[in-house]
Amino acid sequence: MAVVSAGVKSILDIGLTLEYLETKGIPVVTFKQEAFPSFYSSTSGFNSPLTLDTPEAIAAMLKVKWDMGLNGSVLIANPVPSHQEIPAAEMEEHIVLALDAAKRAGVSGKDITPFLLKYIATHTNGESLEANIALIKNNAALGAQIAVDLSAITD
Repeated sequence: MAVVSAGVKSILDIGLTLEYLETKGIPVVTFKQEAFPSFYSSTSGFNSPLTLDTPEAIAAMLKVKWDMGLNGSVLIANPVPSHQEIPAAEMEEHIVLALDAAKRAGVSGKDITPFLLKYIATHTNGESLEANIALIKNNAALGAQIAVDLSAITD
């Protein structure tokens, strides 16, 4: 399986997540940039383990991996378009405040993510929701193009 995503949730420890993915043998490739994205932002402060610049190149990588019998997933990090991102430093401020609010409200477990997303959407005046919609559309477009390209090179 190939998963196209705008990185990992910016509320997570991105470095630890990348390390975990590496430990589990899950390749991570970032589309068109060396910086690993952080969901709402095109950068996270971490470099991507691999960068490929075209959907065709990603499709070829997937084909080679799976033709070699290397089963398992691949994470394709697709940065949110820069004109629709929230800068990483600004987003980090919102995340810190949201985590503090969740702690004070006693929110934990499966309720934490919806709480944080709502808090951040409210405190960015909907800008985070707009970025989220943009990255979903961007991910769908890239995923579709990779699927078309993979289909063209697969027996």
